[in-house]
Amino acid sequence: MISFPYIKGMTYGFVSNKGDWANKEAFESFDIMMDSLNINTVVLPVVAWQKNAQSTDIDYESKMTVNDWEVINMIDYAHKKGLRVILKPMINLLDGASRAYINFFDNDVPFEPSWSDWFKNYTKFILHMAEIAEETGFSILSVGCDLVQSERRETQWRELVDSVKKVYSGFLTYNTGKYQEDRVSWWDAVDVISSSGYYAPEDLANQLGRIKKVVAEYQKPFLFLEAGCPSRAGASSCPGKSEGMAPVSVREQSEYYKKLFSVTKDLSWFNGFGLWNWPLQIYGKSMAQFDDGYCVYGKEAQEVIKTANA
Repeated sequence: MISFPYIKGMTYGFVSNKGDWANKEAFESFDIMMDSLNINTVVLPVVAWQKNAQSTDIDYESKMTVNDWEVINMIDYAHKKGLRVILKPMINLLDGASRAYINFFDNDVPFEPSWSDWFKNYTKFILHMAEIAEETGFSILSVGCDLVQSERRETQWRELVDSVKKVYSGFLTYNTGKYQEDRVSWWDAVDVISSSGYYAPEDLANQLGRIKKVVAEYQKPFLFLEAGCPSRAGASSCPGKSEGMAPVSVREQSEYYKKLFSVTKDLSWFNGFGLWNWPLQIYGKSMAQFDDGYCVYGKEAQEVIKTANA
């Protein structure tokens, strides 16, 4: 197994528009995040857009995506702060559906959207991000996130990874969705196995037992490149659900994180987290008790994360 550091990371600035990573508030929020959490890594998600799950066009040059200069500048800022950076290109759908639903016919059909066209455009996006990753000299790049229906396209994923390796020399990972860790057949192509670990605390040990078998088979480092829980009553039973009508509960979020760190702290094969999510514009600390989102600023979970092992 390759040597890989323990990641105590936080995702920063998900769904940012062009210019959002260039304003003063973004860097102020970044500094608050560092001071509040004692992290060693920041995960930077760069979001491209496609119209719906059957579209093959992928747009990463519109006003809805941060531009290259912003990405390079934010990476440089994080490095100067002493942080590792995980660059995480992602796809969002304009109709609001999950990226996990992106899907096409198994065999290309004339005049119908196809996997061939989608992978051609997606590879272009990822190679662009890989060039930035190589230019900025950091060492962890994710080639995809939660693209569950595409994962059966093993040949095309291997071709994509091979293309990336021609322009990028650092660690590569792929972030599969929850419950999918043992369904990806091409983990040997990347350096690090990762997934979205939105598991209920009472089921976490069981799921980690299943994941351990995958890690043992491929002899790769493993991390939850996403994990987190909203501060909402009952949210820990389905921590990946971002919306709900339940009352605010900072205790629910705090207890989730206590369990997450407790269950994973002694696992020698477990390499850490890219927790979800710290916003560019942070609410005032006095408003923390009224916020039902994933951010932990000013909440009980902040101290849980800060004091967790790095």
